[in-house]
Amino acid sequence: MGNSRSEAKITIESINNVINLFGNYDENLKFIEKEMEVKIVTRGSEIVILGNERNVRKAERLFKKLMEVSKDEYGLSYHDIRYAVELVKSGNEFQIKSLYQDVVCVTAQGKQIKPKTLSQKIYVDAIRDNDIVFGIGPAGTGKTYLAMAMAMSSLKNKEVNRIILTRPAVEAGEKLGFLPGDLQEKVDPYLRPLYDALYDILGADSFQKHMERGMIEVAPLAYMRGRTLDDSFIILDEAQNTTSEQMKMFLTRLGFGSKAVITGDITQIDLPRGKFSGLEEVQSILKDIKGIRFVYFNEKDVVRHKLVQEIIKAYERFEKLEEETGPPN
Repeated sequence: MGNSRSEAKITIESINNVINLFGNYDENLKFIEKEMEVKIVTRGSEIVILGNERNVRKAERLFKKLMEVSKDEYGLSYHDIRYAVELVKSGNEFQIKSLYQDVVCVTAQGKQIKPKTLSQKIYVDAIRDNDIVFGIGPAGTGKTYLAMAMAMSSLKNKEVNRIILTRPAVEAGEKLGFLPGDLQEKVDPYLRPLYDALYDILGADSFQKHMERGMIEVAPLAYMRGRTLDDSFIILDEAQNTTSEQMKMFLTRLGFGSKAVITGDITQIDLPRGKFSGLEEVQSILKDIKGIRFVYFNEKDVVRHKLVQEIIKAYERFEKLEEETGPPN
């Protein structure tokens, strides 16, 4: 029965559905055809799916779920379609609607920020439910950006009074004194990615106002020493470059009414030889403490250009081979 020829007809309910489902030059339909191993024919306001019964039924479930989502004028990107296909193929299509309808925050340009993968959804829910969350995984998985969106949401909802963003300026080490300008100018290059994300979410004018009122603080990790941070949403980015001592110092700054999100990629440690990463160590020290959650991302969660996933996988294969055989001559 699973291999018998079959067809399914789906009526497209609105122009939004057409735009979202088809994609530019029908690229979404072509991708679904290839991945689900079906033939898709469009006839006016109808989609006809042809193929073996098992594949047709899966594709039919996919389109129905995607139509539910695109009713709400949610613009489905190529990545969204690709990820939804993976969810259906793995039997997790029930996750699609809750995933794409969880609006974390809206940017100054009116763009809705939502989790785009199951790991991102788990991460967002973990931040809602825990006071300390670690987001660990490769670049491009949305760890820092989503944490900032959650921070802005908390600030707007008056759950916290301020947002503090920090990073270790590890590449500078003790060389900050040799850089031109005052201390803020010296550390700004290390904090620039945090500023860029805030500009995107808030817009330049709103960002400046929040900074002037002290509602947002962007500072190197060294500035955290000796402080107790109450009623704050604190994000420590690039945490793989903290030492054990720095990680302990940061985590013990947490005051009443505060949340901390710590993000990092343990494959990208830039610490000097002989220094152990605080992010690597903390996973075993704090793994069983209630109220602390570790969320892990992999290449499937990369939401940048589709080639970035392939690049990450290629490097992982190369590094694994190098471990097994030694470096190339």
